[in-house]
Amino acid sequence: MSMPNTLRIVLLGKTGVGKSSLANNIFGEAIFKINNLNDLERHCTTPETKYANGRSITLIDTPGFFDQGRSEEKMKPEIVRCITECAPGPHAFLIVLKVEKFTEHEKAVITQMCEDFSENALNYAVIVFTHGDQLPEGMKMEEYVEESKGLSDLLKKCGGRCHVVDNKYWKNSQEDDYRSNQFQVAELLNTIDKMVRENNGGFYTDEKLKEVERKILEEEELIRRSSGNMSQEETRKQAKSNVFKKQVDDAAPRRMRVLMKFAVIAGLFAIVSALLINSKFVKVLKN
Repeated sequence: MSMPNTLRIVLLGKTGVGKSSLANNIFGEAIFKINNLNDLERHCTTPETKYANGRSITLIDTPGFFDQGRSEEKMKPEIVRCITECAPGPHAFLIVLKVEKFTEHEKAVITQMCEDFSENALNYAVIVFTHGDQLPEGMKMEEYVEESKGLSDLLKKCGGRCHVVDNKYWKNSQEDDYRSNQFQVAELLNTIDKMVRENNGGFYTDEKLKEVERKILEEEELIRRSSGNMSQEETRKQAKSNVFKKQVDDAAPRRMRVLMKFAVIAGLFAIVSALLINSKFVKVLKN
């Protein structure tokens, strides 16, 4: 099965684990902005396409979908944007974790990923660890993972696929190839290529992604009819933007209806409470 013209890769993980830095390592240049932990509100899903390591790659860097304390209301548009940008589906998910203790919060990241997509998404996933300088000298990542049952179980679900980088200390000129970002990125892309071949050249998809892709194709046709001088790439980009805006706009009235329903219920409750209090007050006066 031939490889796709462009690999679509989605990076998932908590804020601060190094997703943007990993993306820059894959592209070999600082394309993605490294976001400050205090600047989360302005961090949005960002897609970039570049020819790197001998192939065309689209990286979709996501905000911290799985950060504690972030409301579903604020994250919903970003989840919609992510699904729109990676339609008709990603060839690979990169689950980005730090080389550190695998806690309940990290487990929740995987649970949320399977809820937003599905358990089947792990068949298209590679675990990438950052902060590789924390890896004990002479130890390989697979050995480190075996020391944690949680990580070991996750690795098995992801077909044993894992790699490690260090966004700060590892230099490509180091004597140890294993502790070189250049080496690890090349190995990571080889792993993704192998995974795509094992998936018969296909990509992950589900009903949501299929529906979004159908809307994008319809929008592309409308754009071509009204503006025939746009390139295919420009048409696709504009179509995705239009579909995303429509989905967010469509979701707003639904949220408003829910809020209105709660407001009506709260209002009725207040009226009933007031009547009950007043009736008791009248009885007291009569007595």
